[in-house]
Amino acid sequence: MYIKCWGSRGSIPVSGKEYLVYGGDTTCVEIATKSNDIIIVDAGTGIRRLGNHLIENNLYKYNFIFTHAHWDHLMGFPFFKPLYSKRAEFYMHRCPFHSKFVETILSKVMAPPNFPVKYSDLKAKIVHIDACPTEFEIGSVKIIPIPISHPNNGSGYKFIEDGKTFVFLTDNELGFVHSGGLPMKSYIDFSKDADLLIHDAEYTPKEYERKIEWGHSVYTDVLSLAFEAGVKKLGLFHLNQERTDREMNKIVKICKHTAAEKGYNTEFLGVTCDTTYIL
Repeated sequence: MYIKCWGSRGSIPVSGKEYLVYGGDTTCVEIATKSNDIIIVDAGTGIRRLGNHLIENNLYKYNFIFTHAHWDHLMGFPFFKPLYSKRAEFYMHRCPFHSKFVETILSKVMAPPNFPVKYSDLKAKIVHIDACPTEFEIGSVKIIPIPISHPNNGSGYKFIEDGKTFVFLTDNELGFVHSGGLPMKSYIDFSKDADLLIHDAEYTPKEYERKIEWGHSVYTDVLSLAFEAGVKKLGLFHLNQERTDREMNKIVKICKHTAAEKGYNTEFLGVTCDTTYIL
């Protein structure tokens, strides 16, 4: 698996000299597989740059999976240029909800007066695939969903290919169990021995005191999950919109120091706007 993050910011895109390293775009992750499939997870503002990249490389067939329907994970969709090409093929997996969730929510994003082009008028071929079963496959990759602990629900995912495992758990609050969510132990078990875990780490402990039940995790809880699950690499994700590069570097440094102090071999990274991994 080739994994690239095109946006790791939470809640709202940001810009400015203090956000150059970790970037300002919201959630969008690209997975390129051994079977030459392209899987796109979420359509935050990072999808704009991804679309330009795919067109430049003459790639026009994509599988879409969504974690949930909050605005920062959808707002970039109308600006994904392949939508306006007759060459493009979209396979929209109805994750994480059932029925016509995907087409309904995306059509709302593009409905007047929100956007001048309607979802029904797009030129690309769009195929909707039934909602997530317990596990499913896209080419050479097996995908296992898990409910996230977040307001309005949603899914995290485990991607497995050639014995390598990538777990993606954004917008997941480890310190509080929301309706439909799971206790921390379930996420530890789900992430067990993962080669790469990317997890929501929006808050510092002090910030979290005022943000309990908002649907996001304090990075110290994410550290505990990574240690107990024995993951090899941890990427801190859904970065707070106010978190500067300097502040994020400090958090990563604390994580690395804690890991060394406790004797864990987990590698810690803040997920930048163009972080890539090869598993």
